Amino acid sequence: MYSLIQSARIKGSAGEPIPNPSKALQKLEVDFRRGELSLVAAGPGTGKSLWSLNLALYGSLPAMYWSADSNAATQLSRATAILTGDNVREVKKSLLENRFTEYERTLGDKWWIRFSYEAMPTPADMEADLEIYFEVFGCYPHLCVVDNITNVDTGGAGDAESFTFGLEGMCEYLNDMARETEAHVQALHHVTGEWSDGLKPIPLSGVKGKIGRVPSLIMTIHREPDEQGMNRILNLSPVKNREGFADASGSTFARLELDSETLRLKDAVGAMGINF
Repeated sequence: MYSLIQSARIKGSAGEPIPNPSKALQKLEVDFRRGELSLVAAGPGTGKSLWSLNLALYGSLPAMYWSADSNAATQLSRATAILTGDNVREVKKSLLENRFTEYERTLGDKWWIRFSYEAMPTPADMEADLEIYFEVFGCYPHLCVVDNITNVDTGGAGDAESFTFGLEGMCEYLNDMARETEAHVQALHHVTGEWSDGLKPIPLSGVKGKIGRVPSLIMTIHREPDEQGMNRILNLSPVKNREGFADASGSTFARLELDSETLRLKDAVGAMGINF
């Protein structure tokens, strides 16, 4: 039990934002604060993993990435392209042909980001990873990414009702992880079938399992084809935000441009968007 003065003294790093690569999101009052849980929801192939990987590689912060949805070759190729600016296809070719030594120094400079590639990690596995991280580096990560939340093995669910309960329970667990480690925990998640094509703004109600109660921040992502018909614009909508602006309809968003060769994300020209 703490007084208000004592609370100020014991808060630690909770509430401090980690580096944000998007000024457009900052204008929408979106920050990724330590000690809090965020949820990023989108249809398959929309770009939620690319967003979180760009976030993890930005700002030189300690990070732990549970990559249950993608294997080591995929994540290594993507990360190398983002860091070096080289074409991701050429990077992947170098990796498969054992010509990867030219990238080792660049990757070695990012020693503070660690990956787990277990296809279905359990909460116990994740806790062990965090304790090992602390043992090696003397601190917990400032950012933890769970890619994605449905791949975490919670013991199974027999029907739709228990499935929803399991997801909400997992959110509570990850929220507790954020508080205990003072990390920002970002979990990736799916949307309901109506929104799975990713071509229109996704509202809060489109998040699969209706698990909006626990996360302090929820963003949905939809794609926007450019003039050539390529899906190079990702629109990030804050549909829930305890610390700032939110539009539950998903119709207000930050526009980020994806370089399809390097997989880097940056604010697009006309970086703010409103859909009517």
